Amino acid sequence: MSLWEKARRKAGGGIILTLDETIDCKSLTDHEAAELCTLLRARILDTVSRTGGHLASSLGTVELTVAIHRVFDTGQDRLVFDVGHQCYAHKILTGRNGLMETLRTLGGIAGFPKPSESACDAFVAGHASTSVSTAVGMARARTLLREDYHVLALIGDGALTGGLAYEGLSDAGNSKEPLIVILNDNGMSITKNVGGVAQHLAHQRLKPQYLRFKEGYRRAMQVMPLGGQIYRVTHKVKTAIKETLLPCSLFEDMGFLYLGPVDGHDVKGLTRLLTYVKQIKAPVLLHVRTVKGKGYPPAERNPDQFHGVGKFCIQTGIPLQPAKPNFSKVMGETLCTLAQRDQKLCAVTAAMQSGTGLDGFFQRFPDRAFDVGIAEGHATTLAAGMAKQGMHPVFAVYSSFLQRAYDMLLHDVGLLDLHVVFCVDRAGLVGEDGETHHGVFDVSFLDTVPGMTVLCPASFAELRAMLPYALYDLQGPVAIRYPRGGEGAYQGQTKPEETAVLRRGRDITLAGYGVLINQLLAAADRLAERGLEAEVLKLNRITPLDLTPVTRSVSRTKRLLVAEDCVSAGGVGQRLAAGLLAQGIVLQGMALVNTGNRFITHGTVAQLQALCGLDGRNLYLKALEVCACGEKKAGCSVV
Repeated sequence: MSLWEKARRKAGGGIILTLDETIDCKSLTDHEAAELCTLLRARILDTVSRTGGHLASSLGTVELTVAIHRVFDTGQDRLVFDVGHQCYAHKILTGRNGLMETLRTLGGIAGFPKPSESACDAFVAGHASTSVSTAVGMARARTLLREDYHVLALIGDGALTGGLAYEGLSDAGNSKEPLIVILNDNGMSITKNVGGVAQHLAHQRLKPQYLRFKEGYRRAMQVMPLGGQIYRVTHKVKTAIKETLLPCSLFEDMGFLYLGPVDGHDVKGLTRLLTYVKQIKAPVLLHVRTVKGKGYPPAERNPDQFHGVGKFCIQTGIPLQPAKPNFSKVMGETLCTLAQRDQKLCAVTAAMQSGTGLDGFFQRFPDRAFDVGIAEGHATTLAAGMAKQGMHPVFAVYSSFLQRAYDMLLHDVGLLDLHVVFCVDRAGLVGEDGETHHGVFDVSFLDTVPGMTVLCPASFAELRAMLPYALYDLQGPVAIRYPRGGEGAYQGQTKPEETAVLRRGRDITLAGYGVLINQLLAAADRLAERGLEAEVLKLNRITPLDLTPVTRSVSRTKRLLVAEDCVSAGGVGQRLAAGLLAQGIVLQGMALVNTGNRFITHGTVAQLQALCGLDGRNLYLKALEVCACGEKKAGCSVV
């Protein structure tokens, strides 16, 4: 019997989570709402233990989600999640309970909010710090179109480390638009409450009686003789006392009515407070304290470990599949080895210490390890400042997150040709996190940075060789891009700067880089069974691109297939095709296989490679087309 079934039996059937209907939370009593929270928590645990996903964040926001649904109509009101990995309870409540078994699987529901799934998902969310800006835009649209609905932004304390969050908050407070920002604080306080008096005053500020009195007092002063002057004097006195004792001055200075902090696991109290907040016609910031991983002891003890998980045993919390060696870990270990003899080497991360393999570096070299929070732009410019003053900074960052630092790549690193090494993790198709996390754009935008060098290891051995090569043999900005997970069948090592010929052939040239070389080698094996000899080229450096080895190869084979798990625009395939054309080289057949100029859905990496035609079988079939085309007429091409 599943954990969810046990919870349903214990509830006695009073609250039923239907499979495909939206749950009417507004009709629930406080007791039923608490019972529903228990069921939701059990359902999330049961599902994620079998599908994998973002667990601790969703467990921590169950009561808050139920309270929001008791007060607001998310089909009409706009609830904007920040990052969105805490949305599982929301998905269950909005008619997707029966689809939870398909969470993050190909053709199933996404692990993040997705408007195409439900009208209750107001906006897509996969990157942090965007919710407030989105909410202000929606609130302004509502006013301009004279429509009537509420707008809420649910943002975590971690997302407040990103600069965009403060840009949104500043504009939101200044806008005077009625909107609600809910700060889900599960670990970091903005400032610390001091003493019992502060706690008492914070408690009093949350009482509806106090809030109603405050509104009434303001209205009375507006109509009384000299009321405006009296109100201004009393307001200044109150503000002075409040700024001394309460952690709300930052938000109120921005123009918000600040409320909190409150218990984020008291569904009854949250419902009462949100009911009141709903009536306020001004920007409101509600500060909610929650526990990440709430209700599941292993996740409460290790929230970072249960932030994003694979399949695991509910009873023990132990993963069902043991961790395997991966590129992130190899990068971190290699960096530690280099740091032992290089006192100038330092590591930078943007809230991804564990994800990028830097745990060991932070433990061994804490003085040279810097986690700047979810602030990739700042991290890039920080590294530029270090490089300018003689340090050897390495910024480890996910490919899709590096996108947010493009301006800094150009202006702060590229313009001065500074020697910053970017370890670009999660390059290519990453799997179940889907559109917002695939690293399919960095190949194109990194190539536009003058002076940039981009290296692509295909094995652990090559990554170990490329990191010191990037640090000590190259100048200017360098990026080393590698995928999520481990290496494939190819585990060799070639020189970091070369284009390696892994297999000789005379019928067609297969060119690629990174671990996708494994699929090209598989395609070459299949071609050999048909009597066709494929020459396989592995491009270790894709920026700047050296055309000579490719030109030399295609001069013999007359046919070319380029495979890469990135978008087509600005990719290596387009650059090779343009370079060959510029040299007047006419091929008998050519195919460029990539993800296309589109966003790729979620699924396993193997499934997505097949979807994009990048698996060994589809590359083999495409190569056959190129060879057949070449037999028909010179100049024939294959799209």
